[in-house]
Amino acid sequence: MKRRDFIQQSVLSSSLFFVPSFVKAFENVTRNSLGYKKLVIIQLAGGNDGLNTIVPYKNDIYYKNRPGIALSKQDIIKASDELGFHTNLAPLKHLFDAGHLSVINNVGYPNPNRSHFRSTDIWQTASDYNQYLNTGWLGRYLDTYEKNSFGGIELDDSLSLVLKGNKINGIATKNPSVLYQNMKTPYFDKILKSQTDAHLSEHNLGYLYKTMIEAKSSANYIYETSRTFKSKLDYPDNPFGSQLKTTAEFINSGLQTKVFYVSMGGFDTHAGQANKQGRLLELYANAIDTFVKDLKQNNTFKDTLILTFSEFGRRVKQNAANGTDHGAANNVFIIGENINKPGFYNNSPNLADLDENGDIKYQIDFRSIYATILDKWLDVNDTKILNKSFTKLDFL
Repeated sequence: MKRRDFIQQSVLSSSLFFVPSFVKAFENVTRNSLGYKKLVIIQLAGGNDGLNTIVPYKNDIYYKNRPGIALSKQDIIKASDELGFHTNLAPLKHLFDAGHLSVINNVGYPNPNRSHFRSTDIWQTASDYNQYLNTGWLGRYLDTYEKNSFGGIELDDSLSLVLKGNKINGIATKNPSVLYQNMKTPYFDKILKSQTDAHLSEHNLGYLYKTMIEAKSSANYIYETSRTFKSKLDYPDNPFGSQLKTTAEFINSGLQTKVFYVSMGGFDTHAGQANKQGRLLELYANAIDTFVKDLKQNNTFKDTLILTFSEFGRRVKQNAANGTDHGAANNVFIIGENINKPGFYNNSPNLADLDENGDIKYQIDFRSIYATILDKWLDVNDTKILNKSFTKLDFL
């Protein structure tokens, strides 16, 4: 704030009638302080079927392999001469048309693992298929570039591997008020008061005590900061909608958190896929639509990047239960106001050239997407976080 403006506002503040004007001057200061970049990662857990999400509606191989579950041309929203969105993804198509969505096709990794748990570990740690890591890629980001646990928040009751570091772990919470109250329980206080210097210097016990101390401090900060902003929009009344609403309140309150992790389950569609997946995609798209509107209304969409992935795609050929089994490469969504290459980032899946298991071959290593985001969005050393160098993409 300029000195002349400050003096003017200070004079005005001597009268209660002008307090709103005085406070409004600080709103600009607050908004300017929100300019750091935020990353929101959403996992569609269970292995979403990418072929019935972004549909190759002109490909005869698609219809030949899926006689019972393929989406007809009347059940999609056409987006190009080859590809269309599932009809329940209309809000996502609007983002696509506005230039706020990039769809990256054929994302995966060499020697894909079709286990939900192992493949999720690989995506969360950014490891090779035969490498087992104890830290997540966002946990290593916290270790290197953040000082506090609230630098990364998972919207869940427990912390997954993605936000676990060697020195710092992120915070897991669905509700900052509940987290705050839990940290104030007499039992928790009693344990913390029993700490001694000897305890803190002991390897395993010291780690637990330091984690608890940091968790309590972060819980206080998250609660006090986030309650300064309450969303005025009506989010879909389901767990995923609630998670995104809380994320928007974290971001719009000015919480100094750079990375958020949200998960939506139910995508393991081995049987009766059509209706089940359709409902899930509708829930996802409607919640995303409200989330983006919330960020736009509060001028934070320009500083927020949203990445949506699933741990693997599904088989090209449907199974006997009108569902699909675990596959390999899949599509990834990048949502934001500053996307360098909106629309379809690359070619659609080549269904005439599948791998030995009958799955879509990967074209882009998912770690190239991480490397691009770390380097071009969070402005940090991607090689240091990912433990090796990956090709950068130009979607940012």
